[in-house]
Amino acid sequence: MKNLAVVLAFFFVVNQAKSGVLVVEGKFQNKNIYVQNAYGGSGVGFCAVEVKVNGHITTDEVNSSSFEIDLVALQFKYGDKVTIEIIHKDFCKPFVLNAEDLKPRPTYEVMSMNVSANNILRWTTNKESGPLPYIIEQYKWNKWVPIGTVDGLGTAETHDYAFKIVLHSGENKFRVKQIGLGSLPKISAAVTIQSMTEKPNYALTKNYDALQFSSETFYELWDEYGMIKKGYGKEIKLENMKKGKYYLCYDNLMTEIEKKKR
Repeated sequence: MKNLAVVLAFFFVVNQAKSGVLVVEGKFQNKNIYVQNAYGGSGVGFCAVEVKVNGHITTDEVNSSSFEIDLVALQFKYGDKVTIEIIHKDFCKPFVLNAEDLKPRPTYEVMSMNVSANNILRWTTNKESGPLPYIIEQYKWNKWVPIGTVDGLGTAETHDYAFKIVLHSGENKFRVKQIGLGSLPKISAAVTIQSMTEKPNYALTKNYDALQFSSETFYELWDEYGMIKKGYGKEIKLENMKKGKYYLCYDNLMTEIEKKKR
């Protein structure tokens, strides 16, 4: 009975030791994955027990201080979905050294881009290799300003996208970009359109508790430390702001204002 108890205890410990799963997901980018292995929780053997890729156990040798998960040998196509499960003992955890190599890169190509008569920015792309968002930017206030996002479909076929824009007075420029591996952006060429929108005027109220525009506009309000207000509308509330100088961006203009009363 004593021997039986020892055997049962051994199997209980082993089963408990195989209780952790480290999951890494992404898209195949023609690269293998490298794992830094830890020692087991008891200090005997190594932490990782086995590796599964898309539900199938691999033949990768995990009984070492580091090992490689050979995705190339599994004959994935570029951009295929990959789910890696590293089953490991309890009280320890392997570390994936290059998990970012499963993140998609911005590889899209813009086939066409234009602004329609009802102020819709439309663009057609192909050669996407992963589902990254398109960031839409408008040039104003001497910089490119993000104005929205559209999710990219992430496959190599041709895709059409659209985004509702608001034009400021004069010349308008728009572009799209994606940010992928290493935060390196891929940026499209800009499309330009001339607007007949009237340039809004602004005025501070008598008590300096608000700034009012003659028509709705996007705006940013800055002090010497950074941006303090942004939005879209005909009025900026100022009642809780201390007196002093501020920098106002609106329409496609930048100017300095002074609040003389709190």
